[in-house]
Amino acid sequence: MFSAMMADGSSFSPAGDGLSPNHDLEITMEEGLENSEQVIGDEISDHEVESDGMFDIEGNDLENDGDHILMIDSNDLENTAEQVLEFESSGHDNSEHVLKFGSTDEGHNTNQILEIQSNEPENCTDGDTTIFHDQDGGTSQKKSYLPPVVGMEFESYEDAYNYYNCYAKELGFAIRVKSSWTKRNSKEKRGAVLCCNCEGFKTMKEASTRRKETRRGCLAMIRLRLVDSNRWRVDEVKLEHNHPFDPERAQNCKSHKKMDSVAKRKLEPAVGVEVRTIKLYRSPTVDTLNYGSSNERDFSNCIDASKCLKVNKGDFQLICNFFPRMQLTNPNFFYIMDLNDEGNVRNVFWIDSRSRTSYSYFGDVVLVDTTCLSKSYEIPLVVFFGVNHHGEALLLGCGLLVDESFETYIWVLRAWLTCMSGRPPQTIITDRCKALQNAVSEVFPRAHHCLCLSLVMQSIAETLGELEQPELFYTVLNRVVYNSLKVDEFEIAWEEMVQHFGISSHEWLQKLYEDRERWAPVYLKDTFFAGMSVSQPGVSTSHFFEGFVHKETNLKEFLDIYELILQRKHQKEALDDLESKEFNPVLRTRCNYESRLSEMYTKEIFLSFQVEVEMMSTCFSVSQIHTNAPVITYMIKEQDTAGDTRDARNYEVMYDRVGQDVRCMCSCFNFKGYLCRHALCVLDHNGVEEIPNQYILSRWRKDFKRLYSPDLGSNNIDISNPVQWFDHLYRRALQVVEEGMASQDHYMVAWQAFQESLNKVRLVADRHG
Repeated sequence: MFSAMMADGSSFSPAGDGLSPNHDLEITMEEGLENSEQVIGDEISDHEVESDGMFDIEGNDLENDGDHILMIDSNDLENTAEQVLEFESSGHDNSEHVLKFGSTDEGHNTNQILEIQSNEPENCTDGDTTIFHDQDGGTSQKKSYLPPVVGMEFESYEDAYNYYNCYAKELGFAIRVKSSWTKRNSKEKRGAVLCCNCEGFKTMKEASTRRKETRRGCLAMIRLRLVDSNRWRVDEVKLEHNHPFDPERAQNCKSHKKMDSVAKRKLEPAVGVEVRTIKLYRSPTVDTLNYGSSNERDFSNCIDASKCLKVNKGDFQLICNFFPRMQLTNPNFFYIMDLNDEGNVRNVFWIDSRSRTSYSYFGDVVLVDTTCLSKSYEIPLVVFFGVNHHGEALLLGCGLLVDESFETYIWVLRAWLTCMSGRPPQTIITDRCKALQNAVSEVFPRAHHCLCLSLVMQSIAETLGELEQPELFYTVLNRVVYNSLKVDEFEIAWEEMVQHFGISSHEWLQKLYEDRERWAPVYLKDTFFAGMSVSQPGVSTSHFFEGFVHKETNLKEFLDIYELILQRKHQKEALDDLESKEFNPVLRTRCNYESRLSEMYTKEIFLSFQVEVEMMSTCFSVSQIHTNAPVITYMIKEQDTAGDTRDARNYEVMYDRVGQDVRCMCSCFNFKGYLCRHALCVLDHNGVEEIPNQYILSRWRKDFKRLYSPDLGSNNIDISNPVQWFDHLYRRALQVVEEGMASQDHYMVAWQAFQESLNKVRLVADRHG
């Protein structure tokens, strides 16, 4: 069999990964390599580079915009088709997952299937089936192979070769091995370049023969290298050919004739066709999860293949009507469906165009809200959301899930990450569901995974609600959780608390304490939360659909109000933008920090920051306690809220004079996104008149231009490729539409520009006609 897995989202540069000349590798040339003149050092990537997992698009840092994969987001207005990506799990069950990628192409009602499936006997392989559908309910049987992309991984060199061979055969060209290399004194293959058989040109010797010319200098190729003992990765891809395809001739080419006909598998008996497979990721086998508590729910990863989404009669038709309608009015709308073997819907995920674009601005911190699942709501809803530049909840995707198993969460997290171009968040916040926690660790291994503090505190209240002195307990608990500045201070205070109230042997509370590094603020000072972390008692995280979705809300009611909710949220953001632009705050101090940021921050963020500037007056002492040039540590004394200096608290603040870096032990900047009163006092003490730029985040600025239209991508357009013409023009037009909606004047200018552009294009057509 052959199987491919999507690799870590980080990109690989062929030139940058070259081996030194004395590296312990040997180069071998195969199948007509007379014309290979490339530098081998540039061909060979460092075989010691490690990958972080399978389908690891989750491995990207936010700073890394590398070669992302599965960017199936082109919902052109001329295509009302749907795209389905089907995964057959390798876990305990045999259920198949189908991802439907929405597309809105009104001009083409074809059921284009990017499907690794064929009735042909050769090279039919054993493994899991990966199928992409682009359909509108038709029955067309058109098929094509998923093109190779940088980051694809295979379990063997043969798998990689067979995959590229199948892809080539389907398109109508043949392949050959341009070059390969092995480890010195060993026959172990370490890398290879597979190219189109039209690559290169005839040599001088061959030019005199009567043999028909087949080589045309084609550059299409893929570069493979061994990254682990058993994984082959695609490091470079060139898809463009400089010649027409000839499927009939390609069928008789050497590479296709030697396809391995042994590696084959059959579909289920009712279908009776052979299936070629490319496995984009493998669902790992996990032991049954069992945590046995009211708040840490019990799960099993063994899912019955016949299990389907629990909805009311007629709800599936609502879903089928809802998604195409959204695509027609919402460019770049994305949705995915997960189907079992019987074709029943198990899970659904969708996200609108604006939310996808918003992620590029506010995707640093994401909260996965599973309240509707854990609290047994009528609708099994999971919501991804963040906060915008006004501190308001921002929708980043929705899903309907069949259950709360590890496998289900793996599916929805990977679906969400896929439509976000493989860029994981910097911080992800969830509840204490162990299945979800394990899935986050699998899909987002590099993200800071934290538990929602407000939910943790709420669960403590629910679980320990029968204590003899509940009010006193909650007062002490809040002081321990929110006021502890150092780890040892928290741990000593926690031990004293559980001993005093006689709950030291409480099993559930002990497990909660074991998870303290994920929820207690004192352990999370190096994690950025953008204001989504609760920093004081009595405050809870505001959820996106709060006030709209209740326990009795059914799917029909939710879909009916979904667009209205989004519209209200968008209008609220537009009004907040306008209000921030016209906001002229009353300054309460003479501090330059206040006046400066009143011009830059949005209204809500500035009002929060203004409190910190005001509270600088409570810091009555700034003393230097340690110097390690150029870093100086200061001690700031702050009086309590009653103004009593006898109970003053001490805060340590480190300041780097060279880089103007300042860090307070309260970590206000990481929790809220702006500097605290203690850090401001140190800057002022050192005569710094302007807050350093690194502490003025663009996510809070009112003058930062945000366009909620699809990413325009590269301007490097192949002028001979009509598909790229359309894609480029379409995205540019969307940008004009987005900016043209800012006001009536903007609308008139955009409309006139469109009219003028259309007239000019028609003149060119008339001239050439």
